[in-house]
Amino acid sequence: MIDYRGERIPLFCWQKMNLKERIIALLSTLLEEDKYFIVEVQVSPSKVRQKVTILMDSDAGISIDECAEISRKLDDMIEAEELIPNAYTLEVSSPGVDYPLASPRQFQKNIGRTLRVILKDGIEKKGELIAVSDEGFVVKEELKKKKKDQVPAELTFAYGDIAKAEVQIKF
Repeated sequence: MIDYRGERIPLFCWQKMNLKERIIALLSTLLEEDKYFIVEVQVSPSKVRQKVTILMDSDAGISIDECAEISRKLDDMIEAEELIPNAYTLEVSSPGVDYPLASPRQFQKNIGRTLRVILKDGIEKKGELIAVSDEGFVVKEELKKKKKDQVPAELTFAYGDIAKAEVQIKF
C-alpha cells in the first residue's frame, strides 16, 4: 500500500501508474493542504541520466527556498520508493512570468494583469484579465486605437478554445 493524500493506494494500482503519475502522486502529498499547486511535470527519458522537471506555484508565489525544500523531500521519496533505478536529475522551480498560463488557479492569480491570448484558430487578443471561472476567463479587450466614446469589449474565453495565454509584462 502507498499513502497518497491520506488515502492508501493498493500496490497493484501503484504498479499500473506510469513514472510521471507516480511522481505526481508523491508530490501531491507535499502540497501543504493545497498551498502549492502543480503547474507541470515532465519526465525526459535518457539512457544516461533521466531528468524530472517540476513546475510549482502558489497563490502568493513560490520562493527558491520553498522549491529547494520540496525538491529535497521529493528526492527522498523517489529514493525510498526506488522509482528511478539509475542516476537522474530532479529540478523543481516556478514557471516564471514568460510561461503560458495552464490552470484556472494560475489565471485567478493573475487577475488585473494584461494577457495575450492566442486562440486555437490563430486569432490573437490582448487585454486585462478581469474574471476567472472553472470553465474559462474574461478579458477586457485592449483597444488598438482609442476613439471617442469607444468602450472596450469584454471577451469570454473557454479554456478549451485557447492555444496559449501569456501574461504581458509592462515596463
